[in-house]
Amino acid sequence: MRLPRPSWGWASLPALVLLWSLIATRFPSYILPQPWEVAVEGWRWLGDGKLWPHLGTSLLEELGGFFAAIVAAVLLGVTAGISPAFRSFLTPLNSLFMAIPPIAWAPLTMIIFGLGYLSIVSVIFIAAVCPMTLAIQDGVQAIRGGEVRAARILGANRMQLLVHVYFPASLPAFTTALRVGFSQAWRALVAAEMIGASQGIGWMVSTGGQIGNASQVLLGIVLIGLIAWLAESLVFRRIERHYQVWRSH
Repeated sequence: MRLPRPSWGWASLPALVLLWSLIATRFPSYILPQPWEVAVEGWRWLGDGKLWPHLGTSLLEELGGFFAAIVAAVLLGVTAGISPAFRSFLTPLNSLFMAIPPIAWAPLTMIIFGLGYLSIVSVIFIAAVCPMTLAIQDGVQAIRGGEVRAARILGANRMQLLVHVYFPASLPAFTTALRVGFSQAWRALVAAEMIGASQGIGWMVSTGGQIGNASQVLLGIVLIGLIAWLAESLVFRRIERHYQVWRSH
């Protein structure tokens, strides 16, 4: 009986922390603090009760823009995948918007909506909707024509085709779209908060840099990476496992 190969994924984060600690010995703590100093800074923010409002603000902004982008991307991506005419119309617009860095929209959204929730959610939406639309469109286009023709021969109408043919076959592309969209949205959120917010993780990083508090800057960076890693591990991988089980039945 062959034993399963051990996974070394558990060692990557401790290795990163060890490397960080070794590099930090070359610098004074006000430039590059040790991991334990950043942990102490995090504990101080928790003890003061200041950390949760920043985390809550960032997560609410991320979820608002991300879920709005999901709805728009599903409608646009499925329609573009099914309709060549709409796909031809949408392609130049997608190329145009994807060429513009999402953060470039932040000054305009702040002029329109002012500082705060709506302006940052708008930037997140713009960052996520185009790559998600393309991923879903590609997934729908990859569906074999024979499956569609067979369903039509059996009498399936347009709604039944969407539910029983297009939706199951495009699930892998949808999961990819969620991953890509979340990462793009999360990056845009942090960047937008750094230039136009009074609260949030991006604000923590920006303010820490302005006052020369490297521990606060690194605390924000660690939180950014940790939340992205938790989203990947606890959300997207579970979604992928569920659709694999669902498709096998």
